[in-house]
Amino acid sequence: MLKYLSVWFCLLLPLGVSAQQAKLVGRVLSQQGEPLEMATVAVQGTTVATQTNAAGDFALNVPPRRELVLLVRYLGYKEQRQSLTLQNGESRTLQFILEADPQQLQTLDVRGKREDDTREQVSVTRLDPRNIKNLPSAFGDFNKVLVTLPGVTSNNELSSTYSVRGGNYDENLVYVNNIEIYRPFLITAAQQEGLSFVNPDLVGDIQFSSGGWQPRYGDKLSSVLNIQYKRPTEFAASVSGGLTGGTIHLESASKNKKVSYLFGARHKNGQYILKGLQTEGKYNSVFTDAQAYVHLDLSKEPGRTTLGILSSYAKNDFQVEPESQVTTFGTQQTPLRLVIGFEGQEQMEYATYQAGVNLAHRFTTNYTSEFILSGVHSREREFRDVEAAYRLCDVGTNGNNFGECLQERGVGSEFNHARNTLLARMLVAELRNSWRLSQRSQVQFGAKVGSENVEDALQEYGFTDSADYVSQDYYLNSQLDLNTLRYSGYLQHTFELDSLKTITYGVRATYWDYNGELNLSPRIQYSFITRRNPNLSFKTALGLYYQPPFYRELRNFEGELNPDIKAQRAIHAIIGTDYLFDAWGRNFKLTAEAYYKRMTNVIPYDLDNVRLRYYAKNNAKAYAAGFDVRVNGEFIPGAESWLSLGVLTTKENVQGDSVSVFNAQGERVGRQEQGYIRRPTDQLLNIGVFFQDHLPDNPTVRMYLNLVYGSGLPFGPPRQPEYRNAFDGRAYKRVDIGFSKVIVVESDVVQRQKFGLESLWIGLEVLNLIDAKNRVSYNYVSDVNGVTYAVPNYLTGRRLNLRFVAKF
Repeated sequence: MLKYLSVWFCLLLPLGVSAQQAKLVGRVLSQQGEPLEMATVAVQGTTVATQTNAAGDFALNVPPRRELVLLVRYLGYKEQRQSLTLQNGESRTLQFILEADPQQLQTLDVRGKREDDTREQVSVTRLDPRNIKNLPSAFGDFNKVLVTLPGVTSNNELSSTYSVRGGNYDENLVYVNNIEIYRPFLITAAQQEGLSFVNPDLVGDIQFSSGGWQPRYGDKLSSVLNIQYKRPTEFAASVSGGLTGGTIHLESASKNKKVSYLFGARHKNGQYILKGLQTEGKYNSVFTDAQAYVHLDLSKEPGRTTLGILSSYAKNDFQVEPESQVTTFGTQQTPLRLVIGFEGQEQMEYATYQAGVNLAHRFTTNYTSEFILSGVHSREREFRDVEAAYRLCDVGTNGNNFGECLQERGVGSEFNHARNTLLARMLVAELRNSWRLSQRSQVQFGAKVGSENVEDALQEYGFTDSADYVSQDYYLNSQLDLNTLRYSGYLQHTFELDSLKTITYGVRATYWDYNGELNLSPRIQYSFITRRNPNLSFKTALGLYYQPPFYRELRNFEGELNPDIKAQRAIHAIIGTDYLFDAWGRNFKLTAEAYYKRMTNVIPYDLDNVRLRYYAKNNAKAYAAGFDVRVNGEFIPGAESWLSLGVLTTKENVQGDSVSVFNAQGERVGRQEQGYIRRPTDQLLNIGVFFQDHLPDNPTVRMYLNLVYGSGLPFGPPRQPEYRNAFDGRAYKRVDIGFSKVIVVESDVVQRQKFGLESLWIGLEVLNLIDAKNRVSYNYVSDVNGVTYAVPNYLTGRRLNLRFVAKF
């Protein structure tokens, strides 16, 4: 079976000695015969080390005529040692089969002394970057793996946005190498989006927190995604392509390993996928981005002073000339049809530059300081002139008229015009410090200051002509400028009470000069492993979280800024457990958490497609409560899979949302407030599945399944408070499946080095396998009797996608 596995050549690592050398080559495998990528192979007592590639192969130059001890380590497996002595010029081939270590897995998941360990943190999930590359999705977007986690939902396969435990996508923090990442402002529909910032080809480590995070992370209400890009030690490259775009990536390091770099570029063309939308027309959706990360070791002592440089450029051009749309809806007994003819076009352009430097210095073995400077420059343009003439009619249900339009119920037209431009510039400086007081005690503290400049020109209007009656729907004409400074700081202490108990507590402070508001948010976490059962652990967290408003929350429906707006507040209360168990001779992990979020100073918003329209008032209070559970492990030997389940309820009470009250005779007798109603993200049930399988006798042939289910979201007609979120939407169902074959380049090390290509991955994906008609939004039209109908807008249907990945 091994001869069919992919082979990845490792460049020889120089030893800094004389030309007399010996060479070790080999492979690291699991007990099931699966190659272990990124396993560490090192010579004890020296700096000579390397990592295995995707095929589990390694190559290492070692000094001859010396007794060496070779160490092989891989996370979750027992360490192996082998003593050997090689002669000058000798080449020796080795093979290591590592045995799984449940106790080591427990140490990783339950508690740990490393900063990137997650078991002492609440609501933190750590993901393997290799699984992301194989996840079948419309555009191979990184964020689609997050939707398979409990408490995380996204009801739009075209969007990279996601909601966590009842929050919206503006409430999510994203860090790449400790540099905060921003997203565009003006996007209104998912088909206008580009990919998420994170490039899967460059990712080395992923941590995701869905609530109750530590003070060192910033000021949002819902989640933290913390990404670390790789630090390569040798040359590698890949090229991928498909019907929806392609990628290229390069990575390498200098001979002395003092300098390493990553480069990745992506191109997305949405034309093929967007043809699956119900609105027919000419789509031109092109997204291109390029990222580079350079890591420099500036000191003689390895790792004492390092500099990381991250840069990114993203350009998104979206243009559509809609032509027609036909939607049949209603019941089987009374089907209706909406026929729309379009004239005009929409054109959106987004260009974003982001850059950051990260300078870290280890003053002592226990004290490290990190200085981060980052900036964002985003220019966006939204032009729209679209006229839509519609016809609403009854549809025949039998006889010769079956499926045809019969009696007309209404005709009309709508016109929408927009000339919106936005320029956003942000510059942030941050200092982070870590001080280990003892083996059981660590203090982390830091400060941050950021400058924000937003120039927003709004010019848009829309009107409706229905039954010869023209009404203006909206009109905006404003020029807005926002220049502000934000300050924040944090202090936290992590203390291991004993070998089984860990507590982290601290406080975070923020100040915004725009409204002069100072906020303090204390936070605490506590975790422990049960003494009787070391596989069982419990966690709890309690904290106060603030989200100071950003530009979008400040601007109301009339295009005005509210200078009196305050930060939204949320109390997070979480209790959970982790349980490690064995099944079918393999390791599994069960995670369960119950949470409650109490929110005040809430800024209400309406959701249309992916557009958030804020009321720009702190006139609501809300809550979110739920339960999340996840089981992950190797259901199939050598392939991690997981199943997630989330149950949620979230409601809000908006002041001033009074509605008319009528008596039994239909007479209006007064008004009363609605009380608690469903929030736009109130989704009772969400299920996510990521499953991998392969042929028992041939692991190079694999299957990947991505399944998402979310119960219906609430909706209501715009500008009618009495019906806000009053109706139940349909459930979102999506199944994507992919099949792949790895074609291995069978040659020796010299030949692989000569021709470069290691393996070729070829895949076929069936997107929306069940051809579900998922709804993303609604059009509201009226008939001659004044009855208003909510006409659904559907997302994409079934699509096939071919993909390939070539590794070098």
